[in-house]
Amino acid sequence: MKISHEWLRAFVPHALAPEEVGELLSRHVVSLEGLERTRADLAPIVVARVVESRKIPDTKLSFNLVDDGSGTPVEVVCGAPNVAVGTRYPFARVGTVMPGGLKIEARKIRGMTSHGMLCSARELGLGDDAEGILALAVAAAPGTALLDALPLGDAVLDLDVLPNRPDLLSHVGVARELAAITKRPMATPAELRALPRAPKAVRGAAAAQAKGVRVKVEDRAGCPRYVAAVIRGVTVGRTPDWLARRVESVGGRAINNVVDVTNYVLHGLGQPVHAFDLRTLAHGAIVVRKARAGETLVTLDGVERTLEPWMTVIADGDRPVALAGVLGGHESEVTAATTDVLLEVAYFAPKDVRAVRRAFGLSTDASYRFERGVDGGATAAIAVQAAGLIVSVAGGTIEALLDVGAAPRSPRPVALRPARVERLLGERVGAPEIRTLLGAVGFRVKPGAGGALAVTAPSWRHDVSRDVDLVEEVARLRGYDRLPDAVRPYRPGTVPDDPLHLATRRVRDALVASGLAEARPMPFVAETSASDPHVRVTNPLAEDEPFLRRSLLETLARRAEYNLNRHQGDVRLFEIGSAFEPVGDALPRETLRAAVLVMGARRPPHFTDPRPPAYDAWDAKALAETVVRAAWPRAEVALVPAEGGALWAVRASGAEVGVVRAVPLDAPVWASSAFGVEITLGELASAPPAARGAHAYVAPADAARAFVHHTALPATPAAEFDVALIVPNDRAAGDVEQVIRAACGELLERLVLFDEFRGAGVPAGARSIAWRLTFRHPQRTLRDQEIEGRRAQLLKALRSELGVEPRTA
Repeated sequence: MKISHEWLRAFVPHALAPEEVGELLSRHVVSLEGLERTRADLAPIVVARVVESRKIPDTKLSFNLVDDGSGTPVEVVCGAPNVAVGTRYPFARVGTVMPGGLKIEARKIRGMTSHGMLCSARELGLGDDAEGILALAVAAAPGTALLDALPLGDAVLDLDVLPNRPDLLSHVGVARELAAITKRPMATPAELRALPRAPKAVRGAAAAQAKGVRVKVEDRAGCPRYVAAVIRGVTVGRTPDWLARRVESVGGRAINNVVDVTNYVLHGLGQPVHAFDLRTLAHGAIVVRKARAGETLVTLDGVERTLEPWMTVIADGDRPVALAGVLGGHESEVTAATTDVLLEVAYFAPKDVRAVRRAFGLSTDASYRFERGVDGGATAAIAVQAAGLIVSVAGGTIEALLDVGAAPRSPRPVALRPARVERLLGERVGAPEIRTLLGAVGFRVKPGAGGALAVTAPSWRHDVSRDVDLVEEVARLRGYDRLPDAVRPYRPGTVPDDPLHLATRRVRDALVASGLAEARPMPFVAETSASDPHVRVTNPLAEDEPFLRRSLLETLARRAEYNLNRHQGDVRLFEIGSAFEPVGDALPRETLRAAVLVMGARRPPHFTDPRPPAYDAWDAKALAETVVRAAWPRAEVALVPAEGGALWAVRASGAEVGVVRAVPLDAPVWASSAFGVEITLGELASAPPAARGAHAYVAPADAARAFVHHTALPATPAAEFDVALIVPNDRAAGDVEQVIRAACGELLERLVLFDEFRGAGVPAGARSIAWRLTFRHPQRTLRDQEIEGRRAQLLKALRSELGVEPRTA
């Protein structure tokens, strides 16, 4: 939401700088996303006073000495006829870039050097007068910045208004909050004072009629209240400067005086209003109803739209003329020929406006506010103000006000106990202070039963229904920085953390320690093929990604392609998130998984290693082991050759928990291969038990018992030896490791595979694999005979159990 600082000051007079206002709002109400100053192109222009002036013979020029605040008079040649000694003018020094792009330079004119320029209104973009320079009726000292001397510039605050605070989508809404924070009174802007009076409204529960105009509301659920102002005799023309400035300050464009009043009311008061050309409404009627089958409407954007019977429309006596709360019709818009106006000020049901907006794929300033909820209690008052504004800028007479329906009911009072406030905030806040704080932002506070306060929310607040909501209001209005930061007595909980949460935390720590970066994308993808069906989201955030992913590697692959498109080929990403598998017509099976994708350089380049090796399948295999050992520290990990395109299947204590695979990418020719790991950590209860029964996931044994074990640093020396073995290709290295560990016993401290070889000296159908074994006794030094005995025992076990022989050549 864009808020003009000058417009805000019209509601809350203050001397705060825009930056100060933004800081106050951020601390108490709404985050400030940015601040932009308007007319920054006038920043170099200063106020200067002419101290001496004389005509240059035979010319229209004058030679002037100008005091620009520098301490030395500046010589300036000027062609304007209205230069007067003692008068102040805008002055551009040498080097200044004018709003039109002209750079001021010292120039010779008729033998005299001009060191700057006295400026006209047109040269500054402040008007069309170019005949003379702009005389300033200010007492500012020479050298004062023009923007400081005159109210020419503005500052636009860009506020991040959340959906629960639609009241902040207007200047008056933000002003209410600023007034409460700064303890300043609200004011009525000059343009809203002394407006023409409106006649008494003609009211009706479902219809009303006056001055040849009839309003009927058939769809009372979609439009609880509709107020129409009948204004005759208007002259549609140029927008007054003050109104144009208001509209343009929030990014709008001045159109004409009538339309710009509707934009003023939208941004200033937060109420979308629409002006119809009354002469185009058949039978002088407005009917709020559901559309009829086959009806069409050409909207203001020139698009013909086919209406559905469930849509709420504004119709005249014959046809639809507007989409209720979304967009007006082309045929009934106000034009230069309009003389009679019907002004609509209504309250439309948010869900109905949202449905129509989504159906047509368009969003307007009006629909944005109606969807979130406007102030239903201010409809009639705003109708009077809006109609008065139109008459004040376009002439005419307010002939009638037709008020159909009723304002929404006031919310029920909420009981708030000061003791409850103290308990939640950790600091005592007395009832008088609570009354003052809540009353400042429009809440009605009265004494309630049992020492509680009965608090009723104002009509513009739709987000307050519980006492905790009111406690939050008290906290933010007092200032979050006033909350105590002392650690107070508390009772620790006895509920243990979920094992799945603990496993997730360990996996994240392990992968970060391995040098990977975590990605946290949304779980939505575009379906890749009909043979691999995905679950479609009923209400997707984006139509190009309407499906729930079945694998986390789908998402990480897109992130890798994003990097490759930006010439970044070194990717080390992981994600811990949900994957979804279809389960017939039931909710999908949701599992929590950890996924890793690596490609490119294994480590950052260094002058000692300018071309580090690239990630390969073995690196991915090691990362899979890292994930499984972090998730289930006591599980037995095994990776076995997999089918279906994967490299390895990952097992933990016999249960298959994931895969290691090569990841296909839409990659340039220079990119290296990508490898991925995906491990299922557990199943989430997103589907009914009956749907999950057939897919029940059993975590590996001992998954919930994860402890950190500490051992003292060894005080005795280690003994090492290497063994190279001829292993058949169909025999997994993990099988060999199991036999080695069993044969070596408890003295084996470490077992590392460090080499694999195929080639000369190795039989066909086999490969040579080498391990390094480290032995250590906790209390003494091992003897050579013990090491040799272990080696002989190891080779005997390998030969008898697996038929594996040591390599001799």
